[in-house]
Amino acid sequence: MLFLDNISYHVSGRTILEKAQLQLPDGHKAGLIGRNGAGKSTLFNIILNNLEADSGEVQTSKGMRIVTVSQEVPGGDETPVEYLLSSDPERNELFKALENCQDNNEMADIYDRLNDIDAFSAESRASIIIKGLGFTEEQQASSLSSFSGGFRMRVALAAALFRNPDLLLLDEPTNHLDFESIIWLKNYLKNFAGSLLVVSHDREFLNEVVQTIFHLQHGKITTYKGNYDAYENKYKQQLMTDLAFNKKIESQKQHMQKFVDRFAAKASKAKQAQSRMKAISKLSEVSIVANDPTIKLSFPMIESIASPVISYDKVSLGYDDKIILRNLSGSIVNDDRIALLGANGNGKSTFAKFLAKTLEPLAGQYNFLEKLKIGYFTQHQFECLNPENSSIEHIKEHFPTLNENQVRTHLGGFAFKQDKATMKIGLLSGGEKARLVFATITAMKPHILILDEPTNHLDIEMRESLIFAINEFEGAVIIITHDLHLLEHTVDKLWIVEKGNVTNFPGTIEDYIKSCS
Repeated sequence: MLFLDNISYHVSGRTILEKAQLQLPDGHKAGLIGRNGAGKSTLFNIILNNLEADSGEVQTSKGMRIVTVSQEVPGGDETPVEYLLSSDPERNELFKALENCQDNNEMADIYDRLNDIDAFSAESRASIIIKGLGFTEEQQASSLSSFSGGFRMRVALAAALFRNPDLLLLDEPTNHLDFESIIWLKNYLKNFAGSLLVVSHDREFLNEVVQTIFHLQHGKITTYKGNYDAYENKYKQQLMTDLAFNKKIESQKQHMQKFVDRFAAKASKAKQAQSRMKAISKLSEVSIVANDPTIKLSFPMIESIASPVISYDKVSLGYDDKIILRNLSGSIVNDDRIALLGANGNGKSTFAKFLAKTLEPLAGQYNFLEKLKIGYFTQHQFECLNPENSSIEHIKEHFPTLNENQVRTHLGGFAFKQDKATMKIGLLSGGEKARLVFATITAMKPHILILDEPTNHLDIEMRESLIFAINEFEGAVIIITHDLHLLEHTVDKLWIVEKGNVTNFPGTIEDYIKSCS
Protein backbone atom coordinates (compact mmCIF):
# COMPACT_ATOMS: atom_id res chain seq x y z
CA MET A 1 0.00 0.00 0.00
CA LEU A 2 1.07 3.60 -0.70
CA PHE A 3 0.08 6.24 1.84
CA LEU A 4 0.99 9.92 1.66
CA ASP A 5 0.45 11.52 5.03
CA ASN A 6 0.20 15.35 5.12
CA ILE A 7 2.86 15.97 2.47
CA SER A 8 3.90 19.61 2.10
CA TYR A 9 6.41 20.99 -0.39
CA HIS A 10 7.36 24.57 -1.20
CA VAL A 11 9.76 26.05 -3.73
CA SER A 12 10.85 29.70 -3.97
CA GLY A 13 8.09 30.71 -1.60
CA ARG A 14 5.43 28.99 -3.73
CA THR A 15 3.26 26.27 -2.22
CA ILE A 16 3.20 23.17 -4.43
CA LEU A 17 1.76 20.69 -1.91
CA GLU A 18 0.07 21.56 1.38
CA LYS A 19 -0.75 18.67 3.72
CA ALA A 20 -1.63 16.50 0.75
CA GLN A 21 -2.97 13.04 1.53
CA LEU A 22 -3.36 9.99 -0.70
CA GLN A 23 -4.02 6.32 -0.04
CA LEU A 24 -3.54 3.67 -2.74
CA PRO A 25 -4.29 0.06 -1.68
CA ASP A 26 -2.34 -2.90 -3.05
CA GLY A 27 -3.50 -3.88 -6.54
CA HIS A 28 -5.50 -0.67 -6.98
CA LYS A 29 -5.34 1.55 -10.07
CA ALA A 30 -5.74 5.31 -9.80
CA GLY A 31 -5.36 8.39 -11.97
CA LEU A 32 -3.64 11.55 -10.75
CA ILE A 33 -5.05 14.61 -12.51
CA GLY A 34 -4.64 18.35 -12.21
CA ARG A 35 -3.76 21.41 -14.22
CA ASN A 36 -0.27 21.69 -15.70
CA GLY A 37 1.94 23.07 -12.95
CA ALA A 38 -0.30 21.78 -10.15
CA GLY A 39 2.50 19.58 -8.77
CA LYS A 40 1.90 16.11 -10.21
CA SER A 41 5.53 15.58 -11.22
CA THR A 42 6.67 16.90 -7.83
CA LEU A 43 4.43 14.36 -6.13
CA PHE A 44 5.89 11.54 -8.24
CA ASN A 45 9.43 12.62 -7.35
CA ILE A 46 8.59 12.64 -3.64
CA ILE A 47 7.15 9.11 -3.89
CA LEU A 48 10.31 8.01 -5.74
CA ASN A 49 12.47 9.67 -3.08
CA ASN A 50 14.02 11.98 -5.69
CA LEU A 51 12.72 14.95 -3.69
CA GLU A 52 12.36 15.35 0.05
CA ALA A 53 9.08 16.80 1.30
CA ASP A 54 9.23 19.77 3.70
CA SER A 55 6.94 17.85 6.01
CA GLY A 56 4.79 14.74 6.04
CA GLU A 57 5.59 11.12 5.38
CA VAL A 58 5.51 8.63 2.50
CA GLN A 59 4.59 5.15 3.72
CA THR A 60 4.78 1.99 1.58
CA SER A 61 4.34 -1.72 2.16
CA LYS A 62 7.52 -3.48 3.27
CA GLY A 63 9.72 -4.40 0.32
CA MET A 64 7.48 -2.64 -2.22
CA ARG A 65 9.22 -2.30 -5.60
CA ILE A 66 8.34 1.04 -7.19
CA VAL A 67 9.12 1.59 -10.88
CA THR A 68 8.58 4.49 -13.25
CA VAL A 69 9.61 5.19 -16.85
CA SER A 70 13.24 6.25 -17.13
CA GLN A 71 13.77 9.86 -18.18
CA GLU A 72 16.88 8.80 -20.10
CA VAL A 73 15.97 7.79 -23.64
CA PRO A 74 17.64 4.41 -24.35
CA GLY A 75 20.13 4.12 -27.23
CA GLY A 76 23.06 1.99 -28.34
CA ASP A 77 23.46 -1.28 -30.20
CA GLU A 78 21.05 -3.38 -28.13
CA THR A 79 17.75 -4.50 -29.63
CA PRO A 80 14.57 -3.53 -27.74
CA VAL A 81 14.25 -7.02 -26.20
CA GLU A 82 17.92 -7.07 -25.20
CA TYR A 83 17.48 -3.67 -23.55
CA LEU A 84 14.46 -4.91 -21.58
CA LEU A 85 16.33 -7.98 -20.38
CA SER A 86 19.23 -5.82 -19.19
CA SER A 87 16.97 -3.21 -17.56
CA ASP A 88 15.82 -5.35 -14.62
CA PRO A 89 18.64 -5.10 -12.03
CA GLU A 90 17.15 -7.66 -9.61
CA ARG A 91 16.85 -10.35 -12.28
CA ASN A 92 20.40 -9.74 -13.50
CA GLU A 93 21.84 -9.75 -9.96
CA LEU A 94 20.04 -12.98 -9.10
CA PHE A 95 21.40 -14.79 -12.16
CA LYS A 96 24.89 -13.47 -11.39
CA ALA A 97 24.55 -14.69 -7.79
CA LEU A 98 23.38 -18.08 -9.05
CA GLU A 99 26.55 -18.50 -11.12
CA ASN A 100 28.76 -18.05 -8.06
CA CYS A 101 26.56 -19.81 -5.51
CA GLN A 102 27.95 -22.92 -3.76
CA ASP A 103 25.40 -23.25 -0.95
CA ASN A 104 22.35 -25.40 -1.72
CA ASN A 105 20.04 -23.53 0.65
CA GLU A 106 21.09 -20.18 -0.74
CA MET A 107 20.69 -21.52 -4.26
CA ALA A 108 17.13 -22.65 -3.43
CA ASP A 109 16.32 -19.16 -2.14
CA ILE A 110 17.62 -17.61 -5.37
CA TYR A 111 15.52 -19.98 -7.48
CA ASP A 112 12.45 -19.17 -5.37
CA ARG A 113 12.98 -15.45 -5.96
CA LEU A 114 13.61 -15.98 -9.68
CA ASN A 115 10.30 -17.83 -9.87
CA ASP A 116 8.57 -15.07 -7.88
CA ILE A 117 9.62 -12.43 -10.42
CA ASP A 118 8.88 -14.71 -13.39
CA ALA A 119 12.53 -14.48 -14.49
CA PHE A 120 12.63 -17.64 -16.63
CA SER A 121 9.91 -16.39 -19.01
CA ALA A 122 11.55 -12.98 -19.25
CA GLU A 123 12.49 -13.12 -22.94
CA SER A 124 8.98 -14.19 -23.93
CA ARG A 125 7.41 -11.44 -21.78
CA ALA A 126 9.78 -8.85 -23.22
CA SER A 127 8.85 -9.84 -26.78
CA ILE A 128 5.12 -9.65 -26.00
CA ILE A 129 5.46 -6.16 -24.49
CA ILE A 130 7.62 -4.84 -27.34
CA LYS A 131 5.23 -6.23 -29.95
CA GLY A 132 2.22 -4.86 -28.06
CA LEU A 133 3.73 -1.36 -28.09
CA GLY A 134 3.87 -1.41 -31.87
CA PHE A 135 7.28 -2.76 -32.88
CA THR A 136 7.33 -4.84 -36.06
CA GLU A 137 9.47 -7.98 -36.34
CA GLU A 138 12.05 -5.98 -38.29
CA GLN A 139 12.13 -3.27 -35.61
CA GLN A 140 12.44 -5.85 -32.84
CA ALA A 141 15.70 -6.98 -34.44
CA SER A 142 17.02 -3.42 -34.95
CA SER A 143 19.37 -1.51 -32.65
CA LEU A 144 17.96 1.20 -30.39
CA SER A 145 20.15 3.81 -32.09
CA SER A 146 18.14 3.36 -35.30
CA PHE A 147 14.86 4.48 -33.72
CA SER A 148 13.28 7.92 -33.48
CA GLY A 149 12.90 9.61 -30.10
CA GLY A 150 9.23 8.59 -29.95
CA PHE A 151 10.01 4.90 -30.44
CA ARG A 152 12.83 5.04 -27.90
CA MET A 153 10.34 6.42 -25.39
CA ARG A 154 8.17 3.38 -26.15
CA VAL A 155 11.16 1.19 -25.25
CA ALA A 156 11.55 3.09 -21.97
CA LEU A 157 7.85 2.48 -21.23
CA ALA A 158 8.24 -1.19 -22.17
CA ALA A 159 11.16 -1.52 -19.73
CA ALA A 160 9.02 -0.19 -16.86
CA LEU A 161 6.22 -2.65 -17.70
CA PHE A 162 8.70 -5.50 -18.06
CA ARG A 163 10.03 -5.07 -14.53
CA ASN A 164 6.54 -5.96 -13.24
CA PRO A 165 6.76 -3.85 -10.06
CA ASP A 166 4.49 -3.74 -7.02
CA LEU A 167 3.75 -0.07 -7.76
CA LEU A 168 3.95 1.36 -11.27
CA LEU A 169 4.11 5.16 -11.71
CA LEU A 170 3.31 6.34 -15.25
CA ASP A 171 3.38 9.94 -16.48
CA GLU A 172 1.46 10.47 -19.74
CA PRO A 173 2.14 6.94 -21.05
CA THR A 174 0.03 7.39 -24.20
CA ASN A 175 1.85 10.45 -25.55
CA HIS A 176 4.03 8.57 -28.05
CA LEU A 177 1.57 5.81 -28.88
CA ASP A 178 -0.91 5.26 -31.70
CA PHE A 179 -4.44 3.91 -31.22
CA GLU A 180 -3.38 0.29 -31.69
CA SER A 181 -0.67 0.53 -29.02
CA ILE A 182 -2.94 2.45 -26.65
CA ILE A 183 -5.56 -0.32 -26.89
CA TRP A 184 -2.88 -2.90 -26.05
CA LEU A 185 -1.58 -0.79 -23.13
CA LYS A 186 -5.09 -0.35 -21.72
CA ASN A 187 -5.62 -4.11 -21.70
CA TYR A 188 -2.18 -4.73 -20.20
CA LEU A 189 -2.75 -2.28 -17.36
CA LYS A 190 -6.25 -3.57 -16.64
CA ASN A 191 -4.72 -7.01 -16.10
CA PHE A 192 -1.66 -5.71 -14.24
CA ALA A 193 -1.56 -7.29 -10.79
CA GLY A 194 0.31 -4.48 -9.04
CA SER A 195 -0.77 -1.00 -8.01
CA LEU A 196 -0.88 1.75 -10.63
CA LEU A 197 -0.73 5.53 -10.24
CA VAL A 198 -0.93 7.23 -13.62
CA VAL A 199 -0.80 10.88 -14.63
CA SER A 200 -2.82 11.26 -17.81
CA HIS A 201 -4.78 13.93 -19.65
CA ASP A 202 -6.45 11.29 -21.83
CA ARG A 203 -9.91 10.99 -20.34
CA GLU A 204 -10.86 7.89 -22.35
CA PHE A 205 -7.71 6.14 -21.11
CA LEU A 206 -8.58 7.04 -17.51
CA ASN A 207 -12.17 5.90 -17.99
CA GLU A 208 -11.08 2.41 -18.98
CA VAL A 209 -8.09 1.83 -16.71
CA VAL A 210 -8.53 3.43 -13.28
CA GLN A 211 -10.89 2.89 -10.35
CA THR A 212 -10.11 6.11 -8.48
CA ILE A 213 -9.23 9.69 -9.40
CA PHE A 214 -6.92 11.81 -7.24
CA HIS A 215 -7.47 15.47 -8.14
CA LEU A 216 -4.51 17.69 -7.24
CA GLN A 217 -5.60 21.32 -6.95
CA HIS A 218 -4.22 24.22 -4.90
CA GLY A 219 -1.77 21.87 -3.18
CA LYS A 220 -4.49 19.51 -1.91
CA ILE A 221 -5.54 16.07 -3.13
CA THR A 222 -9.23 15.21 -3.30
CA THR A 223 -10.19 11.55 -3.81
CA TYR A 224 -13.06 10.55 -6.11
CA LYS A 225 -14.18 6.93 -6.42
CA GLY A 226 -14.70 5.75 -9.98
CA ASN A 227 -13.22 6.64 -13.36
CA TYR A 228 -12.78 10.07 -14.95
CA ASP A 229 -16.41 10.47 -15.98
CA ALA A 230 -17.53 9.70 -12.43
CA TYR A 231 -15.07 12.29 -11.11
CA GLU A 232 -16.20 14.92 -13.60
CA ASN A 233 -19.88 14.39 -12.78
CA LYS A 234 -19.21 14.85 -9.06
CA TYR A 235 -16.95 17.83 -9.65
CA LYS A 236 -19.47 19.37 -12.03
CA GLN A 237 -22.20 19.06 -9.42
CA GLN A 238 -20.05 21.13 -7.10
CA LEU A 239 -19.59 23.78 -9.76
CA MET A 240 -23.28 23.81 -10.61
CA THR A 241 -24.02 25.34 -7.23
CA ASP A 242 -22.32 28.49 -8.46
CA LEU A 243 -24.85 30.74 -10.18
CA ALA A 244 -22.12 32.50 -12.11
CA PHE A 245 -21.10 29.16 -13.61
CA ASN A 246 -24.62 28.53 -14.88
CA LYS A 247 -24.71 31.98 -16.46
CA LYS A 248 -21.41 31.29 -18.17
CA ILE A 249 -22.73 28.07 -19.71
CA GLU A 250 -25.91 29.79 -20.90
CA SER A 251 -23.90 32.62 -22.44
CA GLN A 252 -21.76 30.16 -24.40
CA LYS A 253 -24.82 28.29 -25.62
CA GLN A 254 -26.45 31.51 -26.81
CA HIS A 255 -23.30 32.60 -28.60
CA MET A 256 -23.00 29.32 -30.48
CA GLN A 257 -26.75 29.14 -31.15
CA LYS A 258 -26.57 32.48 -32.97
CA PHE A 259 -24.18 30.93 -35.46
CA VAL A 260 -26.47 27.92 -35.92
CA ASP A 261 -29.53 30.13 -36.45
CA ARG A 262 -27.64 32.25 -38.95
CA PHE A 263 -26.02 29.56 -41.06
CA ALA A 264 -27.97 26.31 -40.60
CA ALA A 265 -29.78 26.79 -43.91
CA LYS A 266 -26.66 27.84 -45.83
CA ALA A 267 -25.15 24.87 -47.66
CA SER A 268 -21.55 26.07 -47.41
CA LYS A 269 -21.86 26.46 -43.62
CA ALA A 270 -24.06 23.44 -42.88
CA LYS A 271 -21.27 21.27 -41.50
CA GLN A 272 -19.99 24.04 -39.26
CA ALA A 273 -23.51 24.69 -38.01
CA GLN A 274 -23.85 20.98 -37.23
CA SER A 275 -20.54 21.11 -35.34
CA ARG A 276 -21.85 24.02 -33.24
CA MET A 277 -25.08 22.11 -32.53
CA LYS A 278 -23.04 19.12 -31.41
CA ALA A 279 -20.89 21.33 -29.20
CA ILE A 280 -23.99 22.94 -27.68
CA SER A 281 -25.38 19.53 -26.77
CA LYS A 282 -22.07 18.61 -25.15
CA LEU A 283 -21.60 21.81 -23.19
CA SER A 284 -22.76 20.29 -19.94
CA GLU A 285 -20.29 17.43 -20.40
CA VAL A 286 -17.26 19.71 -20.70
CA SER A 287 -18.39 22.24 -18.15
CA ILE A 288 -15.20 22.34 -16.06
CA VAL A 289 -13.42 24.45 -18.62
CA ALA A 290 -16.26 26.96 -18.87
CA ASN A 291 -15.82 28.15 -15.30
CA ASP A 292 -12.12 28.98 -15.65
CA PRO A 293 -11.30 32.09 -17.71
CA THR A 294 -7.57 31.39 -17.52
CA ILE A 295 -7.72 28.45 -19.92
CA LYS A 296 -9.65 29.86 -22.86
CA LEU A 297 -8.26 29.26 -26.35
CA SER A 298 -9.60 31.07 -29.40
CA PHE A 299 -8.82 31.04 -33.10
CA PRO A 300 -9.37 34.13 -35.29
CA MET A 301 -12.13 34.72 -37.79
CA ILE A 302 -10.95 34.00 -41.34
CA GLU A 303 -11.40 35.75 -44.65
CA SER A 304 -13.69 34.07 -47.16
CA ILE A 305 -11.82 31.87 -49.63
CA ALA A 306 -12.73 29.64 -52.56
CA SER A 307 -12.96 25.88 -52.32
CA PRO A 308 -11.23 23.45 -52.62
CA VAL A 309 -8.27 25.07 -50.92
CA ILE A 310 -5.92 22.18 -51.77
CA SER A 311 -6.16 19.62 -54.57
CA TYR A 312 -3.71 16.91 -55.60
CA ASP A 313 -3.54 14.13 -58.20
CA LYS A 314 -1.28 11.05 -58.33
CA VAL A 315 1.03 12.58 -55.73
CA SER A 316 3.85 10.50 -54.21
CA LEU A 317 5.52 11.55 -50.97
CA GLY A 318 8.73 10.53 -49.27
CA TYR A 319 12.29 11.49 -48.45
CA ASP A 320 15.22 11.33 -50.87
CA ASP A 321 14.50 8.22 -52.94
CA LYS A 322 12.30 6.48 -50.38
CA ILE A 323 8.58 6.71 -51.17
CA ILE A 324 6.27 6.59 -48.14
CA LEU A 325 2.91 7.35 -49.82
CA ARG A 326 2.14 7.01 -53.54
CA ASN A 327 -0.58 7.90 -56.06
CA LEU A 328 -2.56 10.13 -53.70
CA SER A 329 -5.50 11.98 -55.24
CA GLY A 330 -8.03 14.17 -53.46
CA SER A 331 -8.83 17.62 -52.16
CA ILE A 332 -9.39 19.68 -49.02
CA VAL A 333 -12.43 21.95 -48.94
CA ASN A 334 -12.72 24.97 -46.69
CA ASP A 335 -15.01 23.44 -44.07
CA ASP A 336 -13.41 19.98 -43.83
CA ARG A 337 -12.90 18.43 -40.38
CA ILE A 338 -10.59 15.46 -40.98
CA ALA A 339 -8.78 13.03 -38.69
CA LEU A 340 -5.69 11.27 -40.06
CA LEU A 341 -5.58 7.80 -38.50
CA GLY A 342 -3.20 4.87 -38.72
CA ALA A 343 -0.28 3.29 -36.91
CA ASN A 344 2.78 5.40 -36.18
CA GLY A 345 5.28 5.19 -39.02
CA ASN A 346 2.63 4.76 -41.72
CA GLY A 347 3.03 8.32 -43.01
CA LYS A 348 0.45 10.51 -41.23
CA SER A 349 2.97 13.25 -40.47
CA THR A 350 4.45 12.93 -43.97
CA PHE A 351 1.02 13.61 -45.48
CA ALA A 352 0.47 16.50 -43.05
CA LYS A 353 3.80 18.05 -44.08
CA PHE A 354 2.69 17.95 -47.72
CA LEU A 355 -0.62 19.64 -46.88
CA ALA A 356 1.31 22.23 -44.86
CA LYS A 357 3.59 22.93 -47.87
CA THR A 358 6.71 21.91 -45.94
CA LEU A 359 7.35 18.75 -47.99
CA GLU A 360 7.70 18.83 -51.77
CA PRO A 361 6.10 15.82 -53.53
CA LEU A 362 8.35 13.37 -55.37
CA ALA A 363 5.76 13.06 -58.15
CA GLY A 364 2.25 14.14 -59.17
CA GLN A 365 0.24 17.33 -59.65
CA TYR A 366 -1.04 19.58 -56.88
CA ASN A 367 -2.55 23.02 -56.37
CA PHE A 368 -2.76 25.30 -53.34
CA LEU A 369 -4.92 28.42 -53.58
CA GLU A 370 -2.71 31.45 -54.01
CA LYS A 371 -4.20 33.27 -51.00
CA LEU A 372 -4.26 30.19 -48.77
CA LYS A 373 -2.78 30.70 -45.28
CA ILE A 374 -1.89 27.52 -43.41
CA GLY A 375 -1.52 27.17 -39.65
CA TYR A 376 0.65 24.12 -38.94
CA PHE A 377 1.17 22.82 -35.38
CA THR A 378 3.92 20.29 -34.68
CA GLN A 379 5.87 19.31 -31.60
CA HIS A 380 9.23 20.18 -33.21
CA GLN A 381 8.20 23.87 -33.25
CA PHE A 382 8.99 23.92 -29.51
CA GLU A 383 12.66 23.57 -30.43
CA CYS A 384 12.48 26.77 -32.50
CA LEU A 385 11.33 28.91 -29.56
CA ASN A 386 14.06 31.22 -28.23
CA PRO A 387 14.16 30.48 -24.47
CA GLU A 388 15.49 33.97 -23.72
CA ASN A 389 12.60 35.78 -25.41
CA SER A 390 9.26 36.54 -23.79
CA SER A 391 6.04 35.53 -25.52
CA ILE A 392 5.46 39.18 -26.44
CA GLU A 393 8.90 39.40 -28.04
CA HIS A 394 8.30 36.12 -29.86
CA ILE A 395 5.05 37.30 -31.47
CA LYS A 396 6.56 40.72 -32.32
CA GLU A 397 9.50 38.99 -34.00
CA HIS A 398 7.18 37.00 -36.25
CA PHE A 399 4.63 39.77 -36.80
CA PRO A 400 6.49 43.10 -36.65
CA THR A 401 3.50 45.10 -37.93
CA LEU A 402 1.54 44.37 -34.72
CA ASN A 403 1.81 46.91 -31.91
CA GLU A 404 2.21 45.83 -28.29
CA ASN A 405 -1.48 46.21 -27.45
CA GLN A 406 -2.43 44.01 -30.40
CA VAL A 407 0.17 41.43 -29.36
CA ARG A 408 -1.06 41.39 -25.76
CA THR A 409 -4.67 41.08 -26.90
CA HIS A 410 -3.79 38.16 -29.17
CA LEU A 411 -1.80 36.39 -26.46
CA GLY A 412 -4.66 36.96 -24.02
CA GLY A 413 -6.83 34.81 -26.29
CA PHE A 414 -4.44 31.96 -25.51
CA ALA A 415 -4.46 32.45 -21.74
CA PHE A 416 -1.27 34.53 -21.54
CA LYS A 417 -1.94 37.16 -18.92
CA GLN A 418 0.45 39.91 -17.82
CA ASP A 419 3.03 37.80 -15.96
CA LYS A 420 3.05 34.91 -18.43
CA ALA A 421 3.28 37.21 -21.47
CA THR A 422 6.48 38.81 -20.16
CA MET A 423 8.08 35.66 -18.70
CA LYS A 424 11.04 34.09 -20.54
CA ILE A 425 9.89 31.26 -22.81
CA GLY A 426 12.47 28.96 -21.24
CA LEU A 427 10.56 29.16 -17.95
CA LEU A 428 7.20 28.21 -19.48
CA SER A 429 5.68 24.75 -19.06
CA GLY A 430 5.15 22.40 -21.98
CA GLY A 431 1.46 23.32 -22.06
CA GLU A 432 2.26 27.04 -22.10
CA LYS A 433 4.74 26.56 -24.94
CA ALA A 434 2.05 24.65 -26.86
CA ARG A 435 -0.33 27.59 -26.40
CA LEU A 436 2.38 29.98 -27.62
CA VAL A 437 2.80 27.89 -30.77
CA PHE A 438 -0.98 28.05 -31.27
CA ALA A 439 -0.86 31.81 -30.77
CA THR A 440 1.92 32.13 -33.34
CA ILE A 441 0.35 30.07 -36.12
CA THR A 442 -3.07 31.69 -35.70
CA ALA A 443 -1.74 35.26 -35.68
CA MET A 444 -1.52 34.94 -39.48
CA LYS A 445 -5.30 34.27 -39.52
CA PRO A 446 -4.99 30.93 -41.35
CA HIS A 447 -7.70 29.43 -43.53
CA ILE A 448 -6.70 25.89 -42.53
CA LEU A 449 -5.32 24.35 -39.33
CA ILE A 450 -3.12 21.26 -39.55
CA LEU A 451 -2.60 19.92 -36.02
CA ASP A 452 -0.07 17.11 -35.51
CA GLU A 453 -0.46 15.76 -31.94
CA PRO A 454 -1.63 19.10 -30.50
CA THR A 455 -2.64 17.73 -27.09
CA ASN A 456 0.58 16.09 -25.85
CA HIS A 457 1.39 18.98 -23.51
CA LEU A 458 -2.17 20.09 -22.75
CA ASP A 459 -4.04 19.19 -19.57
CA ILE A 460 -7.63 17.99 -19.70
CA GLU A 461 -9.11 21.44 -19.16
CA MET A 462 -7.03 22.95 -21.96
CA ARG A 463 -7.97 20.07 -24.25
CA GLU A 464 -11.61 20.90 -23.63
CA SER A 465 -10.87 24.52 -24.50
CA LEU A 466 -9.20 23.35 -27.71
CA ILE A 467 -12.40 21.51 -28.62
CA PHE A 468 -14.41 24.72 -28.27
CA ALA A 469 -11.82 26.69 -30.26
CA ILE A 470 -11.80 24.17 -33.13
CA ASN A 471 -15.59 24.12 -33.29
CA GLU A 472 -15.65 27.93 -33.38
CA PHE A 473 -13.02 28.07 -36.14
CA GLU A 474 -14.56 28.58 -39.58
CA GLY A 475 -11.77 27.10 -41.70
CA ALA A 476 -10.68 23.55 -42.47
CA VAL A 477 -9.08 21.44 -39.72
CA ILE A 478 -6.89 18.36 -40.16
CA ILE A 479 -5.88 16.54 -36.96
CA ILE A 480 -3.42 13.82 -36.06
CA THR A 481 -4.03 12.76 -32.47
CA HIS A 482 -4.48 9.75 -30.22
CA ASP A 483 -6.99 11.72 -28.11
CA LEU A 484 -10.26 9.91 -28.82
CA HIS A 485 -12.34 12.49 -26.95
CA LEU A 486 -10.97 15.33 -29.10
CA LEU A 487 -11.76 13.47 -32.31
CA GLU A 488 -15.28 12.55 -31.21
CA HIS A 489 -16.12 16.21 -30.68
CA THR A 490 -14.41 17.86 -33.67
CA VAL A 491 -14.14 15.76 -36.84
CA ASP A 492 -16.61 14.30 -39.31
CA LYS A 493 -14.23 12.61 -41.75
CA LEU A 494 -11.78 9.78 -41.02
CA TRP A 495 -8.87 9.22 -43.40
CA ILE A 496 -6.73 6.10 -42.86
CA VAL A 497 -3.04 6.29 -43.68
CA GLU A 498 -1.69 2.79 -44.24
CA LYS A 499 0.01 0.58 -46.84
CA GLY A 500 1.34 3.61 -48.68
CA ASN A 501 -2.08 5.16 -49.28
CA VAL A 502 -4.67 7.52 -47.77
CA THR A 503 -8.24 6.25 -47.90
CA ASN A 504 -11.59 7.25 -46.46
CA PHE A 505 -12.90 5.20 -43.52
CA PRO A 506 -16.69 4.90 -43.87
CA GLY A 507 -17.55 4.28 -40.20
CA THR A 508 -17.33 6.22 -36.95
CA ILE A 509 -14.30 6.66 -34.72
CA GLU A 510 -15.77 3.95 -32.47
CA ASP A 511 -15.90 1.60 -35.49
CA TYR A 512 -12.25 2.36 -36.22
CA ILE A 513 -11.20 1.65 -32.63
CA LYS A 514 -13.05 -1.68 -32.76
CA SER A 515 -11.22 -2.54 -35.99
CA CYS A 516 -7.91 -2.01 -34.17
CA SER A 517 -8.78 -4.34 -31.29
